[in-house]
Amino acid sequence: MSNVIALNVLPRRQRLAERTDALIDGFARHRRIQDDVFWLKENAELLNILECTGTPVSQEALTPHLAFYGSLTERLQFFPQYYRFLLSIGLDLEDLGVAGAQMERLCEWVAKQGLPEAELSDLQRAEARRLLARRGVHTAAADPGLDDRLHAFINRPATFALPNKKAAYELTHIVFYLSEYGRKDPGLDPRALVSLEYAGILALLDQNMDLLAEICVAMRQAGQAANPVWEAAVRQTVNGFDVRQDGDAPLSDDYHEYLVANWACATAGQDQMARAVPEGRAVFQRPVLAAGALRPMSSALLSFADARSADWEQMQAGLYDMLDPDAGDTLRTSEASSPHFAAFFEQFARAVPA
Repeated sequence: MSNVIALNVLPRRQRLAERTDALIDGFARHRRIQDDVFWLKENAELLNILECTGTPVSQEALTPHLAFYGSLTERLQFFPQYYRFLLSIGLDLEDLGVAGAQMERLCEWVAKQGLPEAELSDLQRAEARRLLARRGVHTAAADPGLDDRLHAFINRPATFALPNKKAAYELTHIVFYLSEYGRKDPGLDPRALVSLEYAGILALLDQNMDLLAEICVAMRQAGQAANPVWEAAVRQTVNGFDVRQDGDAPLSDDYHEYLVANWACATAGQDQMARAVPEGRAVFQRPVLAAGALRPMSSALLSFADARSADWEQMQAGLYDMLDPDAGDTLRTSEASSPHFAAFFEQFARAVPA
């Protein structure tokens, strides 16, 4: 008689396509309720990544969303303030294979109601334009000057050489919308490519792998080869994630970083063997990363006062002396990762008198 006991143990590694069913079910049914706006956000993000990467999704895997898809007309009417989330989810479900063809009608309804015209920012107008255009619907909010203003924003590299996460995420999303998530040339000016480079240097200095992953995706959607050092850092993050079933853990986890890091790997054609996703309520915990250098580097620069210079060659020895070894290693990696580092530092140093 055998003494071997069979255990239902999850494999340590799964490819993205193998994780899809568990991810869809977990986000749809086990993390939040559908009336929670954060449910809309999480599911819109997941479905968008699956759709724009062309990840195969089975009809069975989409079953948890069928009732929600059927309720979209009512939800749009009652929650028009969430129309971008609702359209995004519905459009992706249809494009991923849900049987139905209601989204053209709902896009027309949104345009007729003038919902995009109530948006305050060009970024949100660009997102609305992209969503409606997926079903051939035009919005009056997409005025002829919209693209010019978007390009003007991203064509100023100095904006992205300073710590400003909101601006950096707006940069990546503008590239997503202009490129239709990699489906067309976004027509970026060389200055916008420098903006992406500066934002990537800052993200690596800060060890912000969520932002760094989005920058890698944006660069590839702009037709550029993403920085290999940055992509390697994102890949390492994916492979170090702890993904576990936990019905009691708070949901203020690192799910977004997990999704966009996987997205960056898939966009690069490097679907890594990341941690298996359990059934039910999964919690996503990023690995311990290298020490960030952004904050100590900024503090050191501020302490130089009038002796601060925009010349990296002049400042680097003093800066390295003021950083602890771990932060110094991150700074060295960031410096070596980009030929634009010295030009980035000219802006980052803020040595020009006011």
